[in-house]
Amino acid sequence: MAVSIKDVARVAGVSLGTVSNVLNRPDQVAPATRERVRQAIADIGYVRNDSARQLRAGRSRTLAMVVLDMANPFFTDVARGAEEEAAGHGAMLVLCNSGADERREHRHLEQIAEQRMRGVLLTPVVGSGDEPLELLAAQNIPAVLVDRGSPRPDRCSVTVDDVLGGRLAARHLLALGHTHLGFVGGPLSVTQVADRFQGAADVARGTGARLDHIATDAPTVTAGRDATVALLAADVRPTALFCANDLLALGALQALIMAGLSVPGDMAVIGYDDIDFAAAAAVPLSSVRQPREELGRSAARLLLEEADRDATHRHQHVVFMPELVVRRSTDPGRR
Repeated sequence: MAVSIKDVARVAGVSLGTVSNVLNRPDQVAPATRERVRQAIADIGYVRNDSARQLRAGRSRTLAMVVLDMANPFFTDVARGAEEEAAGHGAMLVLCNSGADERREHRHLEQIAEQRMRGVLLTPVVGSGDEPLELLAAQNIPAVLVDRGSPRPDRCSVTVDDVLGGRLAARHLLALGHTHLGFVGGPLSVTQVADRFQGAADVARGTGARLDHIATDAPTVTAGRDATVALLAADVRPTALFCANDLLALGALQALIMAGLSVPGDMAVIGYDDIDFAAAAAVPLSSVRQPREELGRSAARLLLEEADRDATHRHQHVVFMPELVVRRSTDPGRR
């Protein structure tokens, strides 16, 4: 049988109100009494039911974060930044994985609404998440889009300029003398992938270079490897690959090395995100860096501000700038 606050009061020889004050307003209790209550709590092993208390107060200390793919270190780093920001404000972050599945995302958001969580950080599977977030709006649960911009003035978002990132990657490859590029990634229904492709396509179109789209059904190492193996069987192939994320690029590196080709001599490869594994690859990987942890911190900060000061909160659309990081996979003179 669970130990209750009544048991604490009985063992300490005080009223229920005094125990409540020790737990919630300890400065209002005399030091000696406060110590007696705390000793009783320790002796009988009382654990407060914080969820029930929060429900009575109509305020949870738990945030949720729903990401596309927990296996991708990019999202792990974003979540780390969000968790650190939440912890600094006395809140806890629960991480959920949609697996880029709309139905799974919907189930997560339903459960979050049922739990009356304090707020949600969401990287939506499709578009800007308007439809799934209606579930939360009905319960007055604030939400911030992460790694996805929002056209709505009544919703915060934190993202990176992925069109610019695509341009940086393509310009870098063209500056090295490549005139036939391949873009590895998909599906293009994912906004980030489409924006990165658009940026590269803008540059290719403006310079007369050729850009082929090598489609994948997932942003994984396996998908990158399989796409590159298929590409190597083609009669005409690009001399440089721009991959929509670093996992795809690592898969491409695997396929090229297994085929006995040199990188970047036979084919250059550049990724996106600059996860930790990029620099540690067999051939250190050039990549377009995103400020991953700062994305998470900024999004959590906006969410907590909206949850705490809804009436005075000013919605913001924060856009970070990507940065090109050049390593040996595109430039043989680099480490």
